[in-house]
Amino acid sequence: MKNKLFFSKMHGLQNDFMVVETLTQKFFLNKKIIQSFSHRNTGVGFDQLLLIESPKVKNTDFNYRIFNFDGSEVEQCGNGARCLARFVFYKKLIKKKKIIVSTKNRIMILKIKNKNKVLVNIGSPNFNPKNIPCLSIIEKDIYSLKINSEKIFFGAVSIGNPHCVIIVNDIFKAPVQNIGSILESHNFFPNKVNVGFMQILNKNNIFLRVFERGVGETKSCGSGACAAVMVGIKQKKLSNVVNVILQGGSITIKFNPKKNCIYMIGTANHIYDGYIYY
Repeated sequence: MKNKLFFSKMHGLQNDFMVVETLTQKFFLNKKIIQSFSHRNTGVGFDQLLLIESPKVKNTDFNYRIFNFDGSEVEQCGNGARCLARFVFYKKLIKKKKIIVSTKNRIMILKIKNKNKVLVNIGSPNFNPKNIPCLSIIEKDIYSLKINSEKIFFGAVSIGNPHCVIIVNDIFKAPVQNIGSILESHNFFPNKVNVGFMQILNKNNIFLRVFERGVGETKSCGSGACAAVMVGIKQKKLSNVVNVILQGGSITIKFNPKKNCIYMIGTANHIYDGYIYY
């Protein structure tokens, strides 16, 4: 007998998700099931599966897990965090608009601002090479690797998950697929890496495209937006409040240097509810 699973389809700036809660239902999760669900012709279709579980950490409301469409589990997803907040409030799993969730490696505070905007307290950026992780003995503002006989310069940071950010002159001509796929699995990054391509318009505005680890290029990436801004601030090229323009829309990233904390403000949209047998 097949199992019946209820879910919601949501998106944050066209970064799309299948959202499943296991508070009121069981989900017998494995890599093959996730891959079958993620197929855009024969399944639900999504960039990531978001799993909402009962709290595992004291003083939190939920535990939050993220799986790429290839079935791999990752540590962080900023766009997904906004969708999670809207989902639990919309489904009346919680009444308050301030929601505290645990992930694989941090605690996040989510605040529903209005009908579809959510503020996410992402936490602190981490530039320590051991914690990104990347194979550098010392922390640098700018790293370099030789790719296809060309030297590529980039910044690197962890936003709960690993990111490298390349500054480009023209975002529309950037070799996102080629360089992104090579850097994603380069041995310089032991846990693989998300690769951002950033065009700086001025200190308060950037264009960004992101090749996501285990997914490929997506319409937007919340943690990638945070990473790009933090790399830009570290290199003294951006201010502490930046509008990030992605293919799926715009998002605001704010950095509080006194608290060493990143805040992300953007939309989260519910598309439909459904169920699937597996």
